[in-house]
Amino acid sequence: DPQQLELATSSKRKLRRFIVMDEVVDELYGSKVRRYFEENNVQHKILALPTTEETKSMDLVLNILQEVQAFSIDRRTEPIIAIGGGVCLDIVGLAASLYRRRTPYIRVPTTLLSYVDASVGAKNGVNFLQCKNKLGGYTPPVASFLDRSFIQSIPRRHISNGLGEILKMALMKHKGLFDLLKSHGKYLLDTKFQSYSDSAGRGDAALQTTRIAIETMLEELAPNLWEDDLDRLVDFGHLISPELEMRVLPSLMHGEAVNIDMAFMTYVAYARGLIAPEEKEQIIQCMRGLELPVWHGGCSWRLIQKALLERLKHSGGQPRMPLPTGLGAAEIFNDTSEETLKEAYKLWVSD
Repeated sequence: DPQQLELATSSKRKLRRFIVMDEVVDELYGSKVRRYFEENNVQHKILALPTTEETKSMDLVLNILQEVQAFSIDRRTEPIIAIGGGVCLDIVGLAASLYRRRTPYIRVPTTLLSYVDASVGAKNGVNFLQCKNKLGGYTPPVASFLDRSFIQSIPRRHISNGLGEILKMALMKHKGLFDLLKSHGKYLLDTKFQSYSDSAGRGDAALQTTRIAIETMLEELAPNLWEDDLDRLVDFGHLISPELEMRVLPSLMHGEAVNIDMAFMTYVAYARGLIAPEEKEQIIQCMRGLELPVWHGGCSWRLIQKALLERLKHSGGQPRMPLPTGLGAAEIFNDTSEETLKEAYKLWVSD
């Protein structure tokens, strides 16, 4: 906005920014970020914090808010900036939404998972009483800045973790994206989603994959930003995984838990006759190719029952179960019998 730009540059008051950065990101990129603000003559405070599922709590939110209060920001013109993975973006989003009822904030995702998932949408939150994201709200950022160069410094397992959420959108909405993952999955893992001069020969799989994943996510989220409609295809992989992820912390990452959920639901779709045997095999093989777990010992039949009961509580008394009806196509189902679920579970475990 030219008017805002003029106002900001002509103001006698020095530009000020409060930044919350994951401590690992700070070690890797903190000096670059500090240099950027110094060269642009911006007074700044960088708060480096350990942002993990285990520390994702109201205590950390209050810690951030104390520092924000001490720095004394103008909530209309000085957005809080979050630089880190999904947990960091969630925590800072909640802190910003609480400070003076709503302070603008900017998301800068630094992991593949946060790049294609947490950067999009309005949700923020923290864990509470060992329940995932039990406290939170819907406050979208004023902007998300996406830069894939951050992803080159994360471990291979974290790339695979992010591929779980990308695969979710492929299975629900986009066969072309599924084909990209099947053909280029190993290349994307090996190159850590970077674009190279030779990547034109591959149609720049990294750019295509992330763009389609984000666009399909936006298609689903934008018309239903506040989740008024509880029938959500983006819930695929999120029926059992919250219970599993919190139960086995820290052994599974978010995208891994989501993929285990998706693998089981693929068997449910197969048991219902929604997908053919070869489609089930293609999905499971694609997951393996992306180096994602397709089963976990902690995912017992009892845990599945408990997770689905929790689902009923929070989705208007219906399971609202998204299931693939083909590769890149899906529907929401409310009539899956316990017998079908048991049959799918037995087959899944034996495979």
